[in-house]
Amino acid sequence: MGHHATGPDSDALLADMRSDPYFPAHLVERGRAILLALCARIEADRPADLAELYVLTHAATEEFNSLEEEFDAAGSEIETVAREDIGGSFWLVAAAYGFTDADPEELVAPRDW
Repeated sequence: MGHHATGPDSDALLADMRSDPYFPAHLVERGRAILLALCARIEADRPADLAELYVLTHAATEEFNSLEEEFDAAGSEIETVAREDIGGSFWLVAAAYGFTDADPEELVAPRDW
């Protein structure tokens, strides 16, 4: 398999949301923290296959579900740009750890955004 534990370039995570003032910066940073915590979990747990990886990414997706309420409360929302940026960032994380065959939709299957 050749999974390695370098992790993604953290500057690439949620880059589109970070550059768009529509998204409150402190909430975008909370989203990045969720993704970086996911990286730490992957490095600690070393998922052996996609099924194990999806358990970790689904838990992180649930955290984004909670965060969505805070975007709404701040007069923002997780809309198309954000959905693609978050989904893409999940895929960047998976790919960085060697899971380039991960299904982008399955990574965030429990999302309600």
